[in-house]
Amino acid sequence: MSAVLVEESAPVRAPLHDRGARAVLALARFEARRLLLSIPVVIAFVGYVAWIVWRTRESWDGHPVLQDVDRATQSMPMLVGLAVLLCAARAVVRSERHGTEAHFATLVLPPWRRTVAHALSVVPAALLTAVCVAGQFCWEALKPGAVGHGSPAELAVGPLTVLVFGALGVLLGRLTMSAVAAPLLVVVLLFAFVLGTGPSEASGLSWLAPVVATTGPDSLPSDLLGRPAAWHALYLAGAALGLAFLAAAVAGGRGAFVRAGLALGLVAAVTGGVLQARGVTASPELTAAREHASADPDLTCAEHGGSTYCAFPEWAPRTGTWADVVDRVQAVAGGSAHDRPLVVRQRIDARYGPGTDTAIPASTEPHRVTVGTAWGGNRVPEFSSAVAAVLVAGTEAAGSELCDGRMVTVMWLSLSWQDDPMDALRRVRLDDSVTGSAIVLSPTDPLSMTEGQTDVVRRLLENPPAGTGARVKKHWAELTAPGVTTARVAELLGVPGPKKADSCED
Repeated sequence: MSAVLVEESAPVRAPLHDRGARAVLALARFEARRLLLSIPVVIAFVGYVAWIVWRTRESWDGHPVLQDVDRATQSMPMLVGLAVLLCAARAVVRSERHGTEAHFATLVLPPWRRTVAHALSVVPAALLTAVCVAGQFCWEALKPGAVGHGSPAELAVGPLTVLVFGALGVLLGRLTMSAVAAPLLVVVLLFAFVLGTGPSEASGLSWLAPVVATTGPDSLPSDLLGRPAAWHALYLAGAALGLAFLAAAVAGGRGAFVRAGLALGLVAAVTGGVLQARGVTASPELTAAREHASADPDLTCAEHGGSTYCAFPEWAPRTGTWADVVDRVQAVAGGSAHDRPLVVRQRIDARYGPGTDTAIPASTEPHRVTVGTAWGGNRVPEFSSAVAAVLVAGTEAAGSELCDGRMVTVMWLSLSWQDDPMDALRRVRLDDSVTGSAIVLSPTDPLSMTEGQTDVVRRLLENPPAGTGARVKKHWAELTAPGVTTARVAELLGVPGPKKADSCED
C-alpha cells in the first residue's frame, strides 16, 4: 500500500485595495438602485417627465430658438436634485438610524470608502437626468420651426445640478448623522432656488447658484448671449467633486486619493467660479458686437416673390415662412399694394444683453417691415398687421399713427385670410378683447383701434358680406386715402357703420 502526496496551491487573493475598489462599486450599484427606486426620486422623475411632455408639445408656439431651449432645461432638474439630496442623506444615516453601524466594522470597507460608494450612487440619477435633458432638447430641435444653436455647457447644468445636490446630501449625512437635517435643508433650498424669484445675471455672485435663469421676450443670436456657460459648468463639476471628497474626508479618508480628489474639486470650483464672475461683465468685443447687431447688423438676405427678406444667419430658414404671410396679406390687397416689393428686415436691440425687454422703434423707410426673433402664435397676426400697415400707410411710423378709417382696411388685410380671424383679432390686441378701443400689437410701435373701428372690423370678420374681397380691391384708392372716415369705409365694404365718429381718444 502506497500513499500519494498531493500538493495544493494556495488560493490567489486579490490585493486588499482591489477588493476594496470592487466592494465600493458593488455597494454603489446597490445604493444607486435603492436611490432610484425611492419614492421621492421616483415622484421627482415622473413629475419631470410629465412636465417635459406637457410643456414641449406647444412650447414657443412650435418655433423654438435653441439657444433659449438649452437654458429652459435647467430649472426642473433642481427638483430632481432636491429629491436625490434627501434620499442620499437618508442612505448615509441609514445604519445609524437602524443601529447597525457597529456591524460595518467587520467588512472590508471603512467608513470613508462607504461614503465614496454613496457619492457614486448619485451618478445614475444624474445620467438619467441627462437623458431627460437630451430628450427635451432633441424634441425641440426636431420641430420644423426650430432655429439657432444649443450650448453643450448649458445643457450640462441640469445633470451637474443633480450631482451637486446628491454630493451635498452625502456630506450632510456624514456631518450630522441626523435624519432631520436633510429635509430641513431641502425646504431651505426649495424656497431659495425653486419657489423664490431666483438670482439674475446682475452680479458675479449670482452665478454661485446652480441655475441662473434668463427670461425675456426676445431671443438673441447665440454669439451675442455672453453667458459664461462653460465656466459655470466647470464650477458645478468642481463643486460636486469637492463635496463628494469632502464627505469622504469627514468620514476618515486621509489617503492620497481623497486628498487629490478634494484638491482637484476645489481647484475646478474656484477656477470656474472666478472666471464665470469675470465673464458676467461684457467684454469690449461683445459690447461692440451687440451695438453692431442693434444698429447695422450683418444679415442674410433672400428673395421670395419679388420681396426681400433679411435675417440673422440663424433665422435664415424662417424667411420662407415670413414670405408666406406677406403673400397672403398682399393677395387680399388692391392697387399697387397687391404686388408691391417689400423689404422685411429682422431687427433686435441686443445692447443690454439677454433677458431685457426693449422696444424697437418703427422704421421711417418706405416699404420696410420689421420682424422679430420670435415666431408663431401671437407673433403671426402682429407681423401681418405690420405688413398691412406698411401697405396702407407707406411706412411703419405712419402706420402707427393711423387714426381714421384706414385702420379698418389694415385689420381686414391682416386678419381676413387667417384660419380663425376673430381669434387672431383677439390675440393681436393688448387686452385680448374684440370690443371697444384697444392697442394693436406690432413688432415695433403699436397701432390703435377706436371703438367704432373695432365694431366695423368685427362685423367684417364675423360675417363678411359676399364679395368683400372684391370691394376692397375695387375701392382700394378710397379705402386707403388719408382722412377717410370709418363710416365711409363701412359703407364701401357693405356693413353697418359705427355709432360714434372716429376719435383717437375713444
